[in-house]
Amino acid sequence: MTAPALADFRRIVVKVGSALLVDAQAGRLKETWLASLTDDLAELHRDKRDILVVSSGAIALGRAVLKLASGPLKLEDSQAAAAVGQIALARTWTEALSRHGITAGQVLVTPGDTEERRRYLNARSTIDTLLNWRAVPIINENDTVATNEIRYGDNDRLAARVATMVSADLLVLLSDVDGLYDAPPETEASAQHVPRVARVTPEIEAMAGAAGSEHGRGGMHTKIEAAKIATNAGTHMIIASGRVANPLRAIAAGARCTWFLTAANPVTARKKWIAGTLEPKGVLVIDAGAVAALRRGKSLLPAGVVRVDGAFARGDAVIVRALDGTEIGRGLCAYDAEDAQKIRGRSSADIASILGFSRRAEMIHRDDLVVGPE
Repeated sequence: MTAPALADFRRIVVKVGSALLVDAQAGRLKETWLASLTDDLAELHRDKRDILVVSSGAIALGRAVLKLASGPLKLEDSQAAAAVGQIALARTWTEALSRHGITAGQVLVTPGDTEERRRYLNARSTIDTLLNWRAVPIINENDTVATNEIRYGDNDRLAARVATMVSADLLVLLSDVDGLYDAPPETEASAQHVPRVARVTPEIEAMAGAAGSEHGRGGMHTKIEAAKIATNAGTHMIIASGRVANPLRAIAAGARCTWFLTAANPVTARKKWIAGTLEPKGVLVIDAGAVAALRRGKSLLPAGVVRVDGAFARGDAVIVRALDGTEIGRGLCAYDAEDAQKIRGRSSADIASILGFSRRAEMIHRDDLVVGPE
């Protein structure tokens, strides 16, 4: 399978490691390198791509500002350093992107934000809104509240979770290595670079080392875990060196990297998950007009819903049935059962006056809906 090009992708998540962003010896930001990266991001942004950045560096910047000694930190010290560093990190990205006329938005997440359904939907909605406004979300694990038991442990897997959450079609992991090798290149001179991985197999997993750095918590094994998460959700992934100026431009020009390819795409992978994995919590019965609209690829609007059965929460999977009981499809409902009951049969324009707040016009958006064959 031939590797695609950066220009082929619509929504791109770029992960930046601590060691790339912060000079550990000098205890300061690598401003020249960051400027070159934001040049690349701005170029993609001008080309109408959606750009998201998952940035490590809060703890590293915080310990530099606080002049903490090198070496491992206790959990409470890491959390306090992150509290200082998150402010510095947000300011850093805001200033770097503003030079290109781009607005940055900070999003701090914990594991529950990508794994608990309601929080997942809230985080996804916030990020989608920022992207619609043409802002660039700067996303990091919320290290001020994360604990050793609940934290992601590295921003590679966080980046993969974010990429799947926002249906990105490409994830780029910028690292201190230029890809996957079949053996540790620092110890084995015969190690061969692997340019493309069609599927993450046990053999590929066995190639991953466990090396990390003082400021980062990840190694090649976490990048392979990220690749499994991303490709299973229909997102291509790249591991590439960030130790060069303009690293994204270098990838586009053919620099050495490893592509992890997927035969799926984010929408089809998501719909497969909805149709075959999630347990339905309720039923929406719809009229003939709504059935016809869904078969034409439209979203389900409240006006077409005639009955709401079951006790479900916003974001839960529900079955959609016609009046005669035929299953039309399955999807994720944008409203909980109580609110869905209140707005069924009504125009989307009436939602705010009925519920006292405005959310989305659709009961089930077409991206969250799987319609079965006739």
